[in-house]
Amino acid sequence: MKVSVIVTTYNRPEALKKVIVALFSQTRSPDEILVADDGSGLQTRELMAELGQKAGPPLCHVWQEDQGFRLAMIRNKAVLNAKGEYLILIDGDCIPTRFFVADHLALAEKGYFFQGKRALVNQKIADRFDFKDTLSFARLLGLALSGGISNAHHIVRIPFFPCSRNRKMSGVRGCNMGFFKADVEAVNGFNHEFTAWGREDSEFVVRLFKYGLKRKEHPFRAVCYHLWHRESKAVCLEKNEILLEQALASPAWRCERGLEDLKGLSPEMWDGPSGSGEGCKSG
Repeated sequence: MKVSVIVTTYNRPEALKKVIVALFSQTRSPDEILVADDGSGLQTRELMAELGQKAGPPLCHVWQEDQGFRLAMIRNKAVLNAKGEYLILIDGDCIPTRFFVADHLALAEKGYFFQGKRALVNQKIADRFDFKDTLSFARLLGLALSGGISNAHHIVRIPFFPCSRNRKMSGVRGCNMGFFKADVEAVNGFNHEFTAWGREDSEFVVRLFKYGLKRKEHPFRAVCYHLWHRESKAVCLEKNEILLEQALASPAWRCERGLEDLKGLSPEMWDGPSGSGEGCKSG
């Protein structure tokens, strides 16, 4: 089964490089990597050009003009470009373990989406923590014992540990998720009504549940390491809460503004007449 990894980013090239390096070093290489870029500047473009020259799976840069928080839209643009039957979503500041893609695929199951777990890398070590640190359990244990990593139970990989299946809403995080592309298309993707941080992942999951999917998760597989950053300001959280409540109250599983808004438009038209959208390019 072909798998596409979608990496979301915005003006954090140092962290993004660590994530891409880790994805280039998987035990099961992804069939492609798409960087879903919500308007980063020149440094990220230069990084993508640099990484595109390295040996590895096809690397695609899906970019849109910076017009504020439009995470849902850039995710949908990446979904439209993705060639894989299965999609893995990870944030550009979350370093995956070397088994990340293999674990996601081993746990992929029709009728479910997968909610991955994350260990948290604190502020003191975030700048120097990278993929090499994830290769040594002794190193990870030392960092956990010294307070450098929290949610530390996730540093252990136990493949035979049973996964859970549920329909719960707690702990929904788009920084590490997996789903079949057909299921994303069925619910019309992510909701473009979200134009500020907060609840966009939860609203998406509500609609997946309405569509009939269940949630699958595993505490010791498909783990990533989230690098510390300052928390985003919840400037429009009240509006986002309303959107979430509307999704909960409605029987519909498709949002009104999502993937369908983008279909039929060339990448150059994604950002309107300015023609600043890049679309997907192999490195």
